[in-house]
Amino acid sequence: MKSFKILMTAFVVALTALSFTTFNRDKVNQYDKISSSKGYEVGDEATDFKLKNVDGKMVSLSDFKSAKGFIVIFTCNHCPYAKKYEDRIIELDKKYKYQGYPVIAINPNDPNVQPEDSYDKMIERAKQKGFTFPYLLDEGQKIYPQYGATKTPHVFLLQKENGKNIVKYIGAIDNNYENPNDVSEYYVQDAVNALIKGETVKTTKTVAIGCTIKVKK
Repeated sequence: MKSFKILMTAFVVALTALSFTTFNRDKVNQYDKISSSKGYEVGDEATDFKLKNVDGKMVSLSDFKSAKGFIVIFTCNHCPYAKKYEDRIIELDKKYKYQGYPVIAINPNDPNVQPEDSYDKMIERAKQKGFTFPYLLDEGQKIYPQYGATKTPHVFLLQKENGKNIVKYIGAIDNNYENPNDVSEYYVQDAVNALIKGETVKTTKTVAIGCTIKVKK
C-alpha cells in the first residue's frame, strides 16, 4: 500500500511537471509568433482598413475606386519630425492623387500617452495646416502593427495589382527631414514616379527617421 502511494505521488509530480513544461513551451511559442510579426515587407499584400477621418467619416482604401495605389503615411501632430514633413506630405498628395496615388495619413499614437495626438487635436491640426488628404485615427492601435510602422512619419507605398494592394516601398519620405531645400534623394517621389511609368522601384526600403509610436503600456 505504501509503495502504491509513493508510485502515485511520483506519477502526479511527473504529470504536473509535464503540464507545466507544455504550458510554458506553448507560451513561448505564442510569444515568438507575436514578436516575429514585424509587419509588411516589400511585395506583401496590405489588407484594407476602416478608420475614422477628421471629418467624422469612416475611410477605407476600397473607397478610392479610381486609385492606382496609395501613399500610406503613419504620422501625428506632436512629433517634430512629422511637423517638419507636413508641407511635403501635402505636396505629395497634391502632386500624385490626380495621377492615381493619393496620400492616406494615419495617426497611430495612443492619445492617453500623448494627448497632443487626440482626435480633437487631429481635427485642429488638419484644419490649421489645410490637409488635402484623409487624416485617420488608428483607434485601438490595430493597423500600425499590421504594417510594421515604428516611427512617425513612416511611409508604405502601395500599388493596386489584380485587386490587391501590394507594398512597393517602405521607409522615409526623403533623406533630409530638417530642410527640404537640402534633400538629395526623394525616396517616395522617385518610387511613385517609377510606378506611374511602369518601371521597377529602385530603392524599395529605407530607414524611417522620426518619433517612436506611442503605445499604452
